[in-house]
Amino acid sequence: MDPVTALRRIAFLLERSQAATYRVKAFRTAAAAVDAMAPGEAAERVAAKSLERVAGIGPRTAEVIREALAGGTPGYLDRLEREAEAEPPVEGGQDLFARLTGDCHVHSDWSDGGSPIEEMGRTAAELGHAWAVLTDHSPRLTVAKGLSPERLREQLEVVERLNEEWAPFRLLTGIECDILPDGSLDQEDELLERLDVVVVSVHSKLR
Repeated sequence: MDPVTALRRIAFLLERSQAATYRVKAFRTAAAAVDAMAPGEAAERVAAKSLERVAGIGPRTAEVIREALAGGTPGYLDRLEREAEAEPPVEGGQDLFARLTGDCHVHSDWSDGGSPIEEMGRTAAELGHAWAVLTDHSPRLTVAKGLSPERLREQLEVVERLNEEWAPFRLLTGIECDILPDGSLDQEDELLERLDVVVVSVHSKLR
């Protein structure tokens, strides 16, 4: 099994089970470290017992890499897969899931989500979605690292670049925009006009 695939799958299963973000990130960081290696370098490091000298690879992730390169399914991944299969599906859930073509509201680690945009889009495509809408928070919600106009413009450039790589899957642009006490919206009008989806809601002073 490809170690990068194994590490990313473990991260996905951990995140789906609502494991702590730092645990998910550890496996994604290790996957990126292996992916950046030259061809054959991971196997050479296994033979030299130097995997854990690589930044981003710890004892648990190194074990997964070694087991994957040995040709089998890593034991940790196998356990997570069995745990996921043991969860009884909600009645009718599989039929409903089969009809879904996308997701209208996702948060990335640009605001209060736990995953990078690249990982979320790639995973959505692997799940069979044709599209997803990125709706990080607007700037007023500082506790959620809401996107200032400058950061939102930067994110739009990132999404445009990724869509060129991901076609036909498409990541649509959006925002979860706070409704301010005076009824105005918490983002520049020009930027709101550029987005595919704008979700508006009240987050404070609910009385």
